Amino acid sequence: MAHPNMMLDHPGWLRGDDGRARRVLRSVGSVWSVICTPSPSGGHLVDTVRLSGDTDVAPAVDTMDPRTLVGDAVVCEPLRADGAVARVRTSDVWEALGTAVTRQVIKAATARENYRRFCEIYGERYDTAAGPAWLFPSPETVLALSDAEFDVLRMKFFRGGLRSAAEASLKAADDWAGMTGEQLVAAVQSVRRIGPWTAGATVADVTNDYSLYPFADLAVRTWAGKLAPSVDWPKPEPEFGRLWQAMAGAQLSEWTLLTLAWGVRHATGVAL
Repeated sequence: MAHPNMMLDHPGWLRGDDGRARRVLRSVGSVWSVICTPSPSGGHLVDTVRLSGDTDVAPAVDTMDPRTLVGDAVVCEPLRADGAVARVRTSDVWEALGTAVTRQVIKAATARENYRRFCEIYGERYDTAAGPAWLFPSPETVLALSDAEFDVLRMKFFRGGLRSAAEASLKAADDWAGMTGEQLVAAVQSVRRIGPWTAGATVADVTNDYSLYPFADLAVRTWAGKLAPSVDWPKPEPEFGRLWQAMAGAQLSEWTLLTLAWGVRHATGVAL
C-alpha cells in the first residue's frame, strides 16, 4: 500500500543524493529531525527523532486524502490521481513568520536560496541520520545582526520585516501559542511590516489549515491553471479568489493545500 507523499514546500527541507529529504525544527521546547524516505510502494516513510530538549511532543504531521474531495471533477480528478499528501506543521510561530517574511515578493527559488544561506550562516546546525540541517535563526540572533550583515546575505529588503517579527515574537510568543488560527492571523498581521499575505502564509504553515492561506495568490493561480487548463480562470486575484472559494466550498483548505502540493510535485518532476 502506498504511503502519503510528503509535501516538501517549506525551504527548510534539504534533499540528499539518496532521495531522502531532511529537516530540523523546534517543537514545544525540543528540536526534532524529520526524515522522509521514498517508499518502494510509493509515497514516503517518515521518521522523527528528538535531537535535543526534554519534551516528547514531536512535530505534527497531517494527511490529506484527495479521495474525500467533492466538486468539479476537472480539478478533483488530477488531485485524486496523485494520492494522499502529508505535511509537517511548523509549530514554532517565529520560524513560520520569519520564513514567510523571507518569501515576500520574490520568486520561490530565490527565496529558498536566501533562506538556506541565512540558516547555514546564522542558524544552529544539527547532524541528522540523513545529513546536516539547520534551524531558522532565533529572534535574538536576528536582532543582533547589523545592516551590513543583512546586506552581505543579500537580504536588505527583508531586514525590517524580520526585525519587527523578531521583536514581536519575543514579546508575544506565549500569547500566540494559545490562539486559534483566525486569532493568530489577526495578531500576526498587527505586527509592523507584516501584511495579509505574510500573516496567512504563516498561520497556514503552523496549522496546515489552508483556508487561512492567501488562496488567490500567484502560486495557487498558477497551479490551478496547470491542473485544470480547461477552466476559464480569472486573471485578477480578487475574481480568482471568489471563484476558487465558491468551487471549493467547505473544502477550501483541502483544495488549496492539495493544489499547491500538486504544483510542487509537478514543477520538479518528482513525488514530493
